[in-house]
Amino acid sequence: MSRIKDLFERKKENVLNVYFTAGYPSLESTLEIMSALQDAGVDLIELGMPYSDPLADGPVIQESSLIALDNGMTIAKLFEQLKSFREKIHVPVVLMGYMNPVLQYGFEKFCADAAAVGIDGLILPDLPPLEFEQSHGAIVKKHALDFIFLVTPETSEERVRKLDGLSSGFLYAVSSSSTTGKEKNFDDVIAYLKRLRSYQLANPVLVGFGIKDKETFGAVAPFANGAIIGSAFIKAISAGENPKSATQDFISAVLN
Repeated sequence: MSRIKDLFERKKENVLNVYFTAGYPSLESTLEIMSALQDAGVDLIELGMPYSDPLADGPVIQESSLIALDNGMTIAKLFEQLKSFREKIHVPVVLMGYMNPVLQYGFEKFCADAAAVGIDGLILPDLPPLEFEQSHGAIVKKHALDFIFLVTPETSEERVRKLDGLSSGFLYAVSSSSTTGKEKNFDDVIAYLKRLRSYQLANPVLVGFGIKDKETFGAVAPFANGAIIGSAFIKAISAGENPKSATQDFISAVLN
């Protein structure tokens, strides 16, 4: 059983997934922040691979990506940093990024190296489902990685079911069609999550985009298996002098 599947077997609600950009705020921050997130009670870590043109991300994550790239973060450097992270980190970890740098690295090599260091799953928003079905999905499966597709409020029921069938681990419910970090009308989000729940999908559902604090996490969590926080967390570690203490303070405010 994968770590992600095991997580959702043990904890079916209020799962907290936190995103941050590898190599931000400094090149060597990655493992320190991962450890701080785990110690603070985060259930799942979504580690962003910085890219110069992150289409789904708002200005906060875009800026963190550019700074991480300037710091010297690359996929090769990230795998070097992660080579022994499983000695300390036991929560599931997924890599989130975009196809261009992954293809430059080599898709099969990327999956093999991710699996070798102990990564559990991948989120690649610009990988088309047809390409996944025809070629990339077999490689992902070969290396025993979960793959998470995204759905939005505009995604038809037929396509939601299709993407649910292609996904493993969980389904990422984008709360609206805007980029990350935007304010949301949570009445609309809750109606959307209720609709997804009515489909009785095969995968657990985590909702992201616009979740930023205890209030917004609490508003959506009852209608999904949990939620994803990204931009607000990056803002918190940007503002704090010490990423470790900033992480502890932020997560504590969300969970307590």
